[in-house]
Amino acid sequence: MNRSLSVVALAMLGLPSLAHAQTPSGWRAHDLTRPRPAVVAPGQAAAPVLPPSDAVVLFDGTGVEAWRNANGAAAGWVVRDGAMEAVPGAGYVYSRQEFGDVQLHIEWAAPDPPKDTGQGRGNSGVFLMGGYELQVLDSYRNDTYPDGQAGAAYGQYPPLVNASLPPGKWQSYDIVFHPPHFDSVGVLVAPARMTAFQNGLLIQDDVAFWGPTNWLQANPYVVGPPRGPIALQDHGNPVRYRNIWIRELPEVPLPAPNPLISAVEVPAAALDRLVGTYANGGMVLVISKAGGALRVNLPEGRWQRLIPLSPTELAFGSTAATLTVSLAPDGAPAKLTFRMGDTVFDLTPVTDPSGGGSPPPR
Repeated sequence: MNRSLSVVALAMLGLPSLAHAQTPSGWRAHDLTRPRPAVVAPGQAAAPVLPPSDAVVLFDGTGVEAWRNANGAAAGWVVRDGAMEAVPGAGYVYSRQEFGDVQLHIEWAAPDPPKDTGQGRGNSGVFLMGGYELQVLDSYRNDTYPDGQAGAAYGQYPPLVNASLPPGKWQSYDIVFHPPHFDSVGVLVAPARMTAFQNGLLIQDDVAFWGPTNWLQANPYVVGPPRGPIALQDHGNPVRYRNIWIRELPEVPLPAPNPLISAVEVPAAALDRLVGTYANGGMVLVISKAGGALRVNLPEGRWQRLIPLSPTELAFGSTAATLTVSLAPDGAPAKLTFRMGDTVFDLTPVTDPSGGGSPPPR
């Protein structure tokens, strides 16, 4: 969370404080009281699906040359009986090639006989762009928190159904993934999305990730490269994978710009003078410039674009809030007036950022 925006500020902006924050689902991450997905037996065990002609084959049963470890060296997993097997302690493996919008086919099998229970049983994961996990777990007659069972978008969305087969049986995931998109200022304009099938059954239906998946909570979105590797998790269990292929998909068109707000042309010097930290008691706003435009900090390290309506009037890009700038005789900002609905208050520049807020990032 961006520490420069206090609990008071969150309340003023209509956003939850840390003390009362909820996930978008309304359920706490990894809540054991969350309803379990219904168990649905697949029609049959997964049979190998041959890659189509435009697919990139990441594993064909013969070697792991297409994979690396976290340091870029050779993958430490073994190939046995046509399968790539996780070696406990060897670490995650990452595809050497990186991808954005994709269709991914992957087959996996949990260890047989099973050992342990819950998250300790047949645990691994398939990560899209290295950061968005579709959970792999032996969820056949093995209870755990629903957003951590097989087929879960880990920590965020339980699968629609429990389509798991017994340990040792080959299972399939067919995944369609679209990465997040940011504008030139670093504002999120489209979250990462995923649709997934397990053993032919729909388990994730075009879900929007809240951010990169993580144990205990979701990470905030942070601007990064538009492509990333496929990663397979070493969680201490010898889970096996086979027949891994991937197809690159056309990029999803971005949403059209908001037609309700019309920006005006403002000289760069007029924008530059607004960059800085502004405070009113516990309320702190940081305005910075990126990609030639202004942005303002929001909780969890996120940013929102500021759209110039005039040299002294700015609108928030996706919130019905405005900032009015009052200028001193020398042309420097003397005051910002924040308005959102019937909430109005003033903020003044912080001349010593170390005493009242974060120095503005450039």
